[in-house]
Amino acid sequence: MIRIKEAIIVEGKYDRIKLSGLFDTAIIETGGFRVFNDAEKKNVIRKLAEKRGIVILTDSDGAGFVIRNFLKGIIDNNADIKQAYIPDIAGKEKRKVQPSKQGLLGVEGMTDEIIINAVLNCGACVEGEIARPEKKEITKTDFFNYGLAGRDRSASNRELVLKELNFPKYMSANAMLAAVNLIYGKEDFEKLVGKVLGERR
Repeated sequence: MIRIKEAIIVEGKYDRIKLSGLFDTAIIETGGFRVFNDAEKKNVIRKLAEKRGIVILTDSDGAGFVIRNFLKGIIDNNADIKQAYIPDIAGKEKRKVQPSKQGLLGVEGMTDEIIINAVLNCGACVEGEIARPEKKEITKTDFFNYGLAGRDRSASNRELVLKELNFPKYMSANAMLAAVNLIYGKEDFEKLVGKVLGERR
């Protein structure tokens, strides 16, 4: 079990059960879209974000991103919110009769390794861990120079790089920038972009 400072916010009961075997922290389920009208649940999430920080870990489909954006919108900008992402992997959880609308595995269908990496890579604070060394930050200007924002083919370029990173394709340029800054140094990310995009930039 990995003990982290932040609480983890997931969509459903089976996600919570899965993560409770991996992380020693508070794990809160939104009940899917039910959180939109659940004043008590929203208040708990706000307080957790203010007091200890939260990690949002939803499915990689469109509904998951709607929930992410809703939670971000109800929490004070000064609170500590970290975004953890799982990759787009086609499939169906064993307990389900039908696959999801977009045919992707949700959080509960991911391997332990993928979930652990997603949470740790988003910058979650592991208790007792030595602070990680500072990395040179990747900027919005860098994204423009790499061809990932502000260019004619930026959206398709981002999709190619997101696929290489095992990040969901629904990520916006800003969300992608925040995520890669947590995981990569500028030099390493430049090499990855060069490998994936080549002459497309």
